[in-house]
Amino acid sequence: MKKYELLIKSREAMMSAVQVYNNPHITFKSETFITLSVIAWTYLLHTYYANKKIDYRYYEFKGKRKRYHRTKYGAYKHWELERCLDEEECPLDSNTKKNLKFLIGIRHEIEHQMTQRIDRSISAKLLACSINYNYYIKKLFGNVFGVDQELGMAIQFSPIEAEQKSILFNNEKMSTNIKKFITDFEDTLSPDEIGNTHYAYRVVFVRVDGKRVNSETDQVISFLPTNSPEASQINATYTLIKETEKKKYLSKEIVELMHQKGFTWLSVPEMTNFWKNELRTREEYGLYITKSQWMWYQNWIPVIEKYCNEKQKKICSKIEKGYLPSEIVNIMQQRGYSRFSRWWFVNFWRNDLKIDRNNTEYGFYGKYNRFYWRKTFIPLVEKYCQENSSEFK
Repeated sequence: MKKYELLIKSREAMMSAVQVYNNPHITFKSETFITLSVIAWTYLLHTYYANKKIDYRYYEFKGKRKRYHRTKYGAYKHWELERCLDEEECPLDSNTKKNLKFLIGIRHEIEHQMTQRIDRSISAKLLACSINYNYYIKKLFGNVFGVDQELGMAIQFSPIEAEQKSILFNNEKMSTNIKKFITDFEDTLSPDEIGNTHYAYRVVFVRVDGKRVNSETDQVISFLPTNSPEASQINATYTLIKETEKKKYLSKEIVELMHQKGFTWLSVPEMTNFWKNELRTREEYGLYITKSQWMWYQNWIPVIEKYCNEKQKKICSKIEKGYLPSEIVNIMQQRGYSRFSRWWFVNFWRNDLKIDRNNTEYGFYGKYNRFYWRKTFIPLVEKYCQENSSEFK
């Protein structure tokens, strides 16, 4: 009886979520949908685990006995949705799990502070969530529990113009924390996972000439075979749009990338000086995501890398030639002092000349904090070898 009641409440929670989202008078729609759908999925998985005789209560072992965790009022602490998804026996596919973990992350953000205008930014994930729910409640418990016959499609009274799409995508009024979460979460996904309909369900609406629509037609949404020319064109268009939404980079991330390529001298001020004084513009290489935060497109990377390569050549041409101790020893041995060794070399500069390597004109510290001897030091070493030729020849 309890399991049946859980499933009924799960189903009603999802229907409530969709009904609230479709209500044109409610502005708190995405937040409400996420909260209710998380409850719906939690109850659905609790029912599944109960049927499988999997204990979904938190507990720890005290000896051989289970000690259950309880609330301060004495009730059992049951698994939250994220713990249900991590269970090895979870029946959901990986993309459905990713969709739900995305929504859980958004919920964590919205429960601590007010958000603004996030509906259109995450609507594809919400639609996928509801479709996934209907699929799994029927798969796990039978078609009689499906919600697809209970709810219809929401009607939108105004079309989305092309320029609106740009405004929506670059909407600065959307909370920065939500934007950051979406970016960080989706950066961990592969292109196949982002494109999977279990993660986000996107519908393309195309304006149709009314003269070509049958007078008895009540719906003007056409579902095309994936291998049809029309579908190929839509996929190509969607791919083109998706390509314009690639990962963006902070200035410090660009600098870190260049450091990994060996240009360790590059800094954010150096890069700023380059585009301001040499390029004199950066408009085609990035955009402001807030009033003060600039981010770079991927096409900036080859530009700054080319600059680094050119400057590196100039730097290398100015770098003074230095010699490691082993190189100086080799030079002396080639000049006939075959028994001259590194030990003698160190003894010479340290004990005879008493050189302080932190303050000397004969050498300098270079890459990886290694000490290099200048060319002017070689004649002193050779003179030392000549004076002790009986020892070294």
